[in-house]
Amino acid sequence: MLSALVNVMLPVFLIAGVGFLLARFFTIDQLSLNKVQLYALTPALAFSSIMQSTVSASNVGQLAMGYAASIGTLGLVGALLARLVPKVNRRGVMASAMLGNNGNFGLPIALLALGQPGLDQAIVIFMFAIVVLWTVGPAMFGRTLTLRAVAKDIFRLPVIWTMSAALIFRLLGVQLPTPVTVAVDMVGDASIPLILIALGIQLGYSKKILVNLPVVISVAIKLLIAPLIGLGICLLVGLRGLELQSMVLALSMPTAVNVFLIALEYDADAETIASTVAASTLISLLTISIVVANLPALA
Repeated sequence: MLSALVNVMLPVFLIAGVGFLLARFFTIDQLSLNKVQLYALTPALAFSSIMQSTVSASNVGQLAMGYAASIGTLGLVGALLARLVPKVNRRGVMASAMLGNNGNFGLPIALLALGQPGLDQAIVIFMFAIVVLWTVGPAMFGRTLTLRAVAKDIFRLPVIWTMSAALIFRLLGVQLPTPVTVAVDMVGDASIPLILIALGIQLGYSKKILVNLPVVISVAIKLLIAPLIGLGICLLVGLRGLELQSMVLALSMPTAVNVFLIALEYDADAETIASTVAASTLISLLTISIVVANLPALA
């Protein structure tokens, strides 16, 4: 009976407890699917991914260098091309160009294209993507860009704290009790379908995918320019073989659905970004297929 209580019932009540805490912080009118995603599901997914990664420290350093350099360059390209669109759309263009869907899209594609070793690499890249997403995103879409306001926007999101905790646990070799691990993994797994449901709801309200200059520029940067920039920069920083393949594949992903969620949170051109996410996801069926077909040449 004690085993059933700990291993079966405790994870269920821990997950329900997350909902109980959310209800204490938000009223029923405030507690939308978007907030559940931001404050519960994504933090759990980030924590679970970090705790399960098996890539060595040296590879992590190489991937971090290649990813940071590539994303920084994409930010510059996005900033330059964003000057062609109305001011209200510029931050959305930059965010859409820099922040790729390396989670629910990138992880399964990496597994199918590069096998389990590629999936391990993709999980590390996903960790970097989460850090960039939840720092660059709030910084871009926050109402002000003072250092204090940016820091406040970033650190009020629990995903930063859960990632920090997971890294500390990994460094110290701490293993969470099995019921807690099961509960966290279940909540993290739930984020993948629910985040797509949130996007579908927004697209359903908007009735159509916008086809305008901000969307066209964002999609072109993300799907055409980003893989080429990633290839060149990663070669310069010394990535080869599986690491190079994994990074180029990761940079080929469409715009992250979470960019849309952050834009919703800050009321920042969410309709245009939703169209960018949808359009880049559909078109990526072709562009990612081309990238995957050419990955063996990078081995």
